Amino acid sequence: MSTIHTTRRKVILVDDVRFNLMRGRQRLSEYYEVFPATSADVMFKLLENVRPDVILLDINMPDVNGFNAIQKLKADARFADISVIFLTSRSDEDSVVAGLTLGAVDYIVKPFSATHLHDRIESLLNPSYQESMLDEKQLQNRENAKKPCILAIDDVLSILRSIRYALRSRFNVYTLAKPEQLEEYLRKIKVTPELFLLDFNMPVVSGYDLFLKIRALPGHRQTPIIFLTAEATIDNVTAAINLGANDFVVKPFNPAELREKIAKHIYKGEFFS
Repeated sequence: MSTIHTTRRKVILVDDVRFNLMRGRQRLSEYYEVFPATSADVMFKLLENVRPDVILLDINMPDVNGFNAIQKLKADARFADISVIFLTSRSDEDSVVAGLTLGAVDYIVKPFSATHLHDRIESLLNPSYQESMLDEKQLQNRENAKKPCILAIDDVLSILRSIRYALRSRFNVYTLAKPEQLEEYLRKIKVTPELFLLDFNMPVVSGYDLFLKIRALPGHRQTPIIFLTAEATIDNVTAAINLGANDFVVKPFNPAELREKIAKHIYKGEFFS
């Protein structure tokens, strides 16, 4: 099969239910070149000849489910930068957080309207989306001044998306992917975080260095700081304690556990989930 050349945006739609593929293709073909795939294996075969702008990926599929498929996709340098949107009937919080953590840029629950799906895809394909997607949602959160303000700092955008989703109902969640821009970003958002979530291992500025930088900022000598880490080794935990960190959370995190630990330090032990 030869690569198809077209000026239209390309979408690969992956679902093991043929009716869903037919309906999805009907809804999207007005706007995009749609390539249906009945399984993850078919998707990877398509990728040998088609370079999509976005992949719409179901989770509940036989053989290779959506979570395993995106892990394989992101592990392949040829396809790692292709945007993936989960399109699934699974609406539980753990699935949403897992999907975003694995690298999906969005998560849409079935059933959905054609207009809603089109709008979400267009917001992704907008050239300024990758730089503005975090700020737009964060600035909207400022409208609810009663919620405590949390600033999460991690160089992995998918982790920031999953944190924001897990905390958004309880907190104003701000996220920063470039720790070296901390002071500039705090001036930009014009709010005072009541708690910081810091990744351990980040390029340019490590979590340890950033911890010291935060403690040197006016008004943040006592602000709670929780480290996020994918490696909860004795050395990492000891280093965090010696620095004076208030707590640590292991990635991939459990949403309820993360909320509970944040509550412990903001609300001084009140039950919160």
